[in-house]
Amino acid sequence: MRGTVEGEARRALARLRRALEKAGRELDAVAGTLRHAEAEDFPAAEFEEASSHLNALHAFVEEQAERLEQKILTAGGLDPGRIRRTGGLG
Repeated sequence: MRGTVEGEARRALARLRRALEKAGRELDAVAGTLRHAEAEDFPAAEFEEASSHLNALHAFVEEQAERLEQKILTAGGLDPGRIRRTGGLG
């Protein structure tokens, strides 16, 4: 049961990560379109702030994924500090 719950948490974090990446792309697209349409009236500071919020959310998701991974490794009897990464998704 525990593995299933942890797996679902990992999948949920991955979905949220992908959603945030998509939101970043969409924000960039909207900013580009509005910058072209509004020229000097474009609210650059507001878009920069929104981008900063997305970056903070992305950092939060990464921290939670790392925390969950450490808990999974510890529960499995492995020392998270001794695991070496050789590639894969990050």
